[in-house]
Amino acid sequence: MNLHHLARPAMAALIGWSLSLSVWAIGEKPLKVIVPAPAGGSADIAARVIGQQISDDIGRPVVIENRAGATGSIGLAAMLKAEPDGDTIAFGPSNMLVEAPQVMKVPYDPLKDITSIGRVAFTSYVLVTGATYPAKDFQGLLAQLKTRKDKSSFASYGTGTVSQYSGLIFSSKADLGMQHVGYPGSPPALQDVIGGRIDIMFDGMVTSLPLIRSGMLRAYAVAGKNRSKYLPDVPTMTELGYPDIQFQGQMCFYGSSKLPPEVLHKLQAAIKKAASAPAVQQKLFDVGLEPDVSVDSAALLAENRQLFQRNAAIVRKFDIQPN
Repeated sequence: MNLHHLARPAMAALIGWSLSLSVWAIGEKPLKVIVPAPAGGSADIAARVIGQQISDDIGRPVVIENRAGATGSIGLAAMLKAEPDGDTIAFGPSNMLVEAPQVMKVPYDPLKDITSIGRVAFTSYVLVTGATYPAKDFQGLLAQLKTRKDKSSFASYGTGTVSQYSGLIFSSKADLGMQHVGYPGSPPALQDVIGGRIDIMFDGMVTSLPLIRSGMLRAYAVAGKNRSKYLPDVPTMTELGYPDIQFQGQMCFYGSSKLPPEVLHKLQAAIKKAASAPAVQQKLFDVGLEPDVSVDSAALLAENRQLFQRNAAIVRKFDIQPN
């Protein structure tokens, strides 16, 4: 059997793919990545780290453009206004697609108009109080909150977010009657939690972890699927008897659903390669994001549909209204 003869078509295809990738990558205008969040945050840092690696890999400039506001919808709308040729994509947390549209009108269909090109990391959520709170563990916290039934409070970093969902479910399941206090982001909410003006908060690992490590916050439970690599001794809410409080934030690249298949595939390959680089993964881990490129675009779409429906049910159950 002539193995060289059989290998020729595969080799030709590989060479052709490589040439087409180089045409797409080199000598063209910069690849623009819109980050629907302010500069300096975890999404911005991750986008810049991965963007630089993509640029190094494909020999094409990558430009990060911050378009914050309206829980990500301004940035995503700007991406969709660009030509769907792969030269303009977006990067950020999945809550832009599966949470925000539940409580606000957006100028696009988050499940039909936008495709998840690839996931690069995820983040967990953690139940915290200020370090001076009297309870030392979860059972102590629960007992303390029960003594203040209908008088305790929980913060969230925004209405219609996982932060609020978790607090509502916890209060309902434990029959605590807690009052929700929404804030425009984690920093002001955590400030009041640390100061003892708010009892508890379910917050993202990225913003809470530095404060836990510094001793300003106390962690009681993780609201993710598994224990966090950052806090391996902290149990999950599922372990503690609250399986409904299981949330995980996805950090993904997004594009128009009108992207040509061949361009989508090249973007996926470039992003996965860059996000898999050890130096990139270490930088993501350092800011509180757990690197993971194992979920493909089709699986992300299916997961987003499931999460969208779950979140819609939570919004209906608790009658969550926009601010």
